[in-house]
Amino acid sequence: MRKNFGPLSDVYPMPVFIVAAYDGNGKANCMNAAWGGIYEHNQIMVCLSHGHKTTKNIKESKAFTVSIADAKHIVEADYVGVESGNNEPDKMKKAGFTTVKSEFVNAPVINELPMTVECDLLKFNEDGICIGKIINISADESVLGDDGLVDPEKLEAITFDPYHNAYLKLGEKVGNAFSDGKRLK
Repeated sequence: MRKNFGPLSDVYPMPVFIVAAYDGNGKANCMNAAWGGIYEHNQIMVCLSHGHKTTKNIKESKAFTVSIADAKHIVEADYVGVESGNNEPDKMKKAGFTTVKSEFVNAPVINELPMTVECDLLKFNEDGICIGKIINISADESVLGDDGLVDPEKLEAITFDPYHNAYLKLGEKVGNAFSDGKRLK
């Protein structure tokens, strides 16, 4: 038997994205955003309210980064979601985040988060959908496997559980995409 929950905005997994952008003075700000994902080939989308400091920065700078929050930085990732850059000008510093400028877009890369999607702004819809063209994805060598690719177990990405207001760690391999289903052919 199933339990009905009605029309909620809850799906699994919900990524924990840390979205960052520069303001007009080149100061970095970031925020936690759980509503987002791939929009089209080489495009990412995040749903951001217009009042966020990071939203204003993205509109001004026309670029942003999306870092994947990891298990090692849960406190920091949660902090940048509960504190507003409109109220706390040193939010990044208080979170313990340091940045370098992306080599590819006019946006900050957060050094402490090991994987970042670097984007040029394509459009920001009236309903808060921010769409970026993926220019580059960078990953710290500490999260790469022997094959030179991102190792999900090393990355320890977290997801948001909206039913329990919890963060869960991802990473265990349970199958092979585009392969296991062929057994049913």
